[in-house]
Amino acid sequence: MTQLTREDVLKLARLARLDLTDEEVETYRKELSAVLDYVAQLDGVDVAGLEPTSQVTGLKNVMREDKVIDYGMSPHDLLRLAPKSQDGQIKVKRMLG
Repeated sequence: MTQLTREDVLKLARLARLDLTDEEVETYRKELSAVLDYVAQLDGVDVAGLEPTSQVTGLKNVMREDKVIDYGMSPHDLLRLAPKSQDGQIKVKRMLG
């Protein structure tokens, strides 16, 4: 049986940037230990000879043929509709700091 210590839970909480009360630490210590016990139980299951399951619906690659549709506008015409463009691209405000 895997038992997490109080320090283990506090380290996980710090990594997740969580502030836990003493009561929450004890609750999560028990709950996370139970999850780890279950994972250890699954680790002991014999899966020799089983095929990996990536999906269960039976669907295969559902693809459609690409079709080019001419809407009568060139990329240059569309760029002229954008508020700002630069070097053949639509220019937008900086998104990340």
